[in-house]
Amino acid sequence: MKRVIRLGLHYWPTLLLATVLMAIVGISQAAMALLIKPLIDRVLNPSTAEVRVELTRLPFFDQPLYLDSFVPAQIHNVWTMVAFTILAVFALRGVCDYLGNFLINHVGFSTVTDLRQRVFDHVLRQDAGFFESTSTGRLMSSIMSDIEKIQTAVSHMLADWLRQSFSALGLLWVLLQHDWKLAVIALTVVPFVLVPTARLGRKIRRSTRSAQDDAAQLTHVLQEAISGHAVVRAFGAESIESAKFHEAADKLRRSNLRYVAQQALPSPIIEFLGACTIVGLLAYARIQIKAGGLTAGEFTSFVIALLMLYEPVKRLTGIYNIFQQAAGSAERVFTYLDRQPLIATAPNAATTPPFRQALAFENVRFRYPTTSGEHPDVLNGISFRVERGQILALVGSSGAGKTTIASLLLRFYDPTSGRITLDGSDYRDLELASLRSQIAIVAQDTFLFDDTVANNIRYGRPKATDAEVIAAAKSALAAEFIDRLPEGYQTRIGERGFKLSGGQRQRLSIARAILSQSPILILDEATSHLDTESETLVQRALSQLMEDHTVVVIAHRLSTIRRADKILVLDKGAVAESGTHDELIARNGLYTRLHELQFEQPSV
Repeated sequence: MKRVIRLGLHYWPTLLLATVLMAIVGISQAAMALLIKPLIDRVLNPSTAEVRVELTRLPFFDQPLYLDSFVPAQIHNVWTMVAFTILAVFALRGVCDYLGNFLINHVGFSTVTDLRQRVFDHVLRQDAGFFESTSTGRLMSSIMSDIEKIQTAVSHMLADWLRQSFSALGLLWVLLQHDWKLAVIALTVVPFVLVPTARLGRKIRRSTRSAQDDAAQLTHVLQEAISGHAVVRAFGAESIESAKFHEAADKLRRSNLRYVAQQALPSPIIEFLGACTIVGLLAYARIQIKAGGLTAGEFTSFVIALLMLYEPVKRLTGIYNIFQQAAGSAERVFTYLDRQPLIATAPNAATTPPFRQALAFENVRFRYPTTSGEHPDVLNGISFRVERGQILALVGSSGAGKTTIASLLLRFYDPTSGRITLDGSDYRDLELASLRSQIAIVAQDTFLFDDTVANNIRYGRPKATDAEVIAAAKSALAAEFIDRLPEGYQTRIGERGFKLSGGQRQRLSIARAILSQSPILILDEATSHLDTESETLVQRALSQLMEDHTVVVIAHRLSTIRRADKILVLDKGAVAESGTHDELIARNGLYTRLHELQFEQPSV
């Protein structure tokens, strides 16, 4: 929580003003306790002598503080002075409490908004390995649920903590002013409250971490079931998913009940100890009043101040427990913030100049970060060179390393050994954002956002004009179906573009790549999921896209790569063959066997 507090200090002027206002609220609470003595001894006992009403004595100065110092000079009647002061104290307390509460919540919400934005931005900059090892549901739970608990602590609870802290200090001062010996006796129960509360706080933090883990698992199950709803229904697995959800939800319920059982324990302890203290004080006061050492008003003021003090103490123990809960959530959030991405721009990296010559792999070996040492490298000494304007095709069986090469080209990962160069410069010496701006990708699994057609096309170039968007759509052969949509280019296409067909989604992806104006293009099996008609349209669009681009094509369908200047045949992470289509067919090797399997399969 210290790091969260440091974030809040960016708003220190507002926080300082709010603290002053809450201090006034605390002083107002003490003032109400002080007014009990003149109310009992003077207002309800009219026969007393008319002398100035002393409320208390100022600390350090030992100067008396009189009631008439706070009322207009024309008011002399004790009852009128007390009534006026009560109304003034409540009015001042109300205004300060409202303003202080608003300002603290302003600081709290602003701090948490900054934190949530930092976490989101940091997660976006993480490498691909991070997303492979972290489930989407758990990540979403942390960004939303964990930070929500922090928000509760640094907004509502922080306001209450300041309010109750200053109230407790003010009331404690009242007790000490009345009878410091009696106050010490009355407060001997405090250690019996604070010690178990501190111990419970540590348990609550552990319970909170457990509950947040269970909440993350529940979110993970929910996210998977909703995302894969078609598969769930197709296999009739509703009961299986329901059972998984019930198990996760029940585990979360048990974790939450453990937290409630621990969090609720201090309150009855404080109340019982308070009752014991009041009984003892009544016995003491009975003796003192009989002996004339204590007036009824003084004792009543003391007891009421003590009773008023127990409420802030009880509230502060509850607030402490909520802070412990937030601390448990903060640990998880800052675990994400403290993780440095494995792929990042080097301190002295140069801005990537426009692509002019060649893209090359030089003896590249690669193993995924999450892979154990027992497994072989995914790529074993891959080397190739693609000149500007050339088309390079990568073919091979599943698992040969084709998509891994595409990931390395986009620098989602760095090679385990060897290097990748752009115009002779090592990828790792180039600024990451400018490097990726040189490359566009059309993947087999097209991802579109729940936004308009136009905004999806201009995703890589947000400032592109409408005319440029339309021109890109026409080049991708997408303009025809876009014009038929209800609102044309302003039609929202739904989550992942579900309102469009597979071929339409792919053509929007091609339009997005065209508009990006990137000189290097990666086509990752862009037509593998399409029917024949859609594939024909997409192939025509791709043909236009490939003009004047340096292209790396990953394909299962060998018919799509006949135009390639060079074809690399991958097998078990190594280059088994390379050459043009005709050269490879003439060699009668692995490429020929793949070609025969695809075009000479017997009828089923």
